[in-house]
Amino acid sequence: MASILLTAPMQGWATPIEEVPDAVFSERMLGDGVAIDPTGDCLYAPCAGTVLTLLPSGHAITLATPEGAEILIHIGLDTVALGGRGFTPCVAVGDTVERGAPLIRFDLDLLVQEARAVVTPIVVVNPDRFSIVHAVSSELVAVGDPLMTLEPSDVVARRETNQDGATHERAVVVPLPHGIHARPAARLAATAKRFDADVTLASGDKTANVRSPIALLALAIRHNETIIVTTAGADAATALAAICDLIESGMDESAEAPARAPVAAPVPARPAVDGALTGVTAAPGLAIGRARWFRPADIVVPKQGECIAVEEARFDAAVTTLSTRFADRARTATGPERAIVEAHAAMLDDPMLHETTRSGIARGESAGHAWRAAIRPQADALRTSSDPRLAERADDMLDLERQLLALIAGVENTPLSFPPDTILLAEDLLPSHVLSLDRANIVGFCVERGGPTSHVAILAATMGLPALVAIGSPLNAVTDDTPVILDASEGLLRIDPDGDTLVATQVRIVQAQVRRTEALARAGEPCRMADGTRIEAFANLGALGDAHLAVENGAEGSGLLRTEFLFLERDAAPTVAEQTADYQAIADALDGRPLIVRLLDIGGDKPASYLPMAPEENPALGLRGIRVGLAHPQILEDQVRAILSVKPAGQCRIMVPMIASLDELRAVRAVVDRVAAEIGIVDRVPVGVMIETPAAAVTADLIAAEADFLSVGTNDLTQYTLAMDRGNAAVASGIDGLHPAVLRLIAQTCKGGAAHGRWTGVCGGLASDPLAVPILIGLDVTELSSAPSLVPEIKALVATLTMEACRAHAAAALQCGSAAEVRSLAREFTA
Repeated sequence: MASILLTAPMQGWATPIEEVPDAVFSERMLGDGVAIDPTGDCLYAPCAGTVLTLLPSGHAITLATPEGAEILIHIGLDTVALGGRGFTPCVAVGDTVERGAPLIRFDLDLLVQEARAVVTPIVVVNPDRFSIVHAVSSELVAVGDPLMTLEPSDVVARRETNQDGATHERAVVVPLPHGIHARPAARLAATAKRFDADVTLASGDKTANVRSPIALLALAIRHNETIIVTTAGADAATALAAICDLIESGMDESAEAPARAPVAAPVPARPAVDGALTGVTAAPGLAIGRARWFRPADIVVPKQGECIAVEEARFDAAVTTLSTRFADRARTATGPERAIVEAHAAMLDDPMLHETTRSGIARGESAGHAWRAAIRPQADALRTSSDPRLAERADDMLDLERQLLALIAGVENTPLSFPPDTILLAEDLLPSHVLSLDRANIVGFCVERGGPTSHVAILAATMGLPALVAIGSPLNAVTDDTPVILDASEGLLRIDPDGDTLVATQVRIVQAQVRRTEALARAGEPCRMADGTRIEAFANLGALGDAHLAVENGAEGSGLLRTEFLFLERDAAPTVAEQTADYQAIADALDGRPLIVRLLDIGGDKPASYLPMAPEENPALGLRGIRVGLAHPQILEDQVRAILSVKPAGQCRIMVPMIASLDELRAVRAVVDRVAAEIGIVDRVPVGVMIETPAAAVTADLIAAEADFLSVGTNDLTQYTLAMDRGNAAVASGIDGLHPAVLRLIAQTCKGGAAHGRWTGVCGGLASDPLAVPILIGLDVTELSSAPSLVPEIKALVATLTMEACRAHAAAALQCGSAAEVRSLAREFTA
């Protein structure tokens, strides 16, 4: 690596760093450097680089050179106390500057009068990586004069040079539909940390260390953007392949939008209805209550610290405590909540935030002040992003800021407690606020800001809590204790409704509650139609907690256990013992009820970092589902062995995902039979097939000759039938499983299965849709596997139906010309 020349960033008298009248600098606590006693009024860039930090008070800035050297320039001593007076920044965090560009203008007269000193240290804050080999001191310098020359330290030179002495570089087109936001950044950082290599990512003229999720977020990388990944070090080649493959895989962004709660567009302008405010639906639902404001007080932290040792200890203790809390919550959380907690944990572990905070502490700042100064500019930079999803991720950083500050300041976060029937109003909410809501009393919330794809919106939908976001400033006119109706499904907040409206709404709520109560009361009964026809009401599971919920809600078994929870978000595949323990726990929770375990369904939108998969132009049509298992035989065999080890034998059945041909089923059947023989299982192990491709549906009669059962995955079957990617927002609104083409394929599947005496179930989204259930039964579906919480309602609905009526209804649906026509017909049928 070539030497780095730093030129004088201001005119004045160059002074040895040890002569600066502040021990933090003179004793090189922050690093080595030179100081200048200025005679001008502007600070200029001493090199080309990126603005890494710019303190809110404007008195200090850190630049990162393209080679990785980090240069702190601190104008004057104790100038933080001026609170920004006398400083006018010319750049912002994330800006790329050329040598000689103006960085900060300052009022030299003001500094001379009010600051302890105006001497300005220029410090290399990562001396473990770069050493000063030449420095000018004790002489006058002009802006642009040579000041210091840096070279890589020997240790770093050895680390950054791989065995053949070369770096590796590759261009990558980012396929992530929402760019690199918090969770992808966290996964990239975690992957980079596994290798002995430096990994940088360049977007345009901006670069970031991949180990820093915060730095990655600041790049604001968007969908289809071309970026450059560069690696150097002992593991450079393998690190490059791993990072690029992970990016090109598309990663797993399923938590970005809650299941069955489509991202809502801004509510279009509409006439005022009884003073109703309009917002964006974050989570659907209906609630009546009284408005009560939540206005969290800002956590006050002192600027000056007690001493460096005390403040570092406070910071370390707070980080350790919060890391432990994140780890504990991640172990028990599922779905979106777990993904959000893991993203926050990755940001907390960000080396850039730690280094910047410690630099502030070394300058005499308190731990809280240094932490806020480190993270707030990064959040502000995201907030101003043109990408709304990246702007929403600023909330995650502010949430992390607040959680750590609470620990540093000794202010514990407590559950948000309000009187019963509270509809919470707030300027904005953070994810940790939502997780601490008192669900017994808070029945919904509305926020002035926020967005429909924020983590707050995702959590609200997951919790089933009606919520509106982006209402805007009109929300401020609502006063505490005002009666309101939150109709989140319609995007409305009705203010002080009249008596008739309140009564009508209460009737709607009571009717829904009565239906739910009655359904729960009968949930333990076998699922039968009004004419006595037996239909199995099963539940889809994703983890142990779902199994307990399914049993509580009367599920007669599980029609789908998604096993991806065991394989994703980890560095290596789970062992047979680990898998067996998890499957056994779920089987035990079901207390003997049937458990249909779907073999690993990853690839495409659900990659695993430890399985090498070449980049694919269209992952949805590539290596995914059972194709992954057949490509990695040991993964498949280990999973089969774990499933067959569950006791009692026979409770578990195996289901094969993404079958497109009979040959694939035969290959899996051979593995199952061989492993069963090795374990000593004599009886035939039931192996069924998921019908998710049109190919499987139209050849169902051939597949059913060798499969033990068929189960339709309507989500994938719909997207493949309609040629619409369910992850593509541009076409997502057109994806509806009640499209006549999809229904006809389901009918063909049931007919093919019946030809060989095989039953057909549905485990996709249609099984949870009350409008679809009568049609599915009329097509001869005999098993419905829905979301656990919906099982009572599905069973109650089935109890009102007759097979004769359902078959006539299904026949009519097959003659419709569109999904909209089918839904209109279905509403008339269930009315």
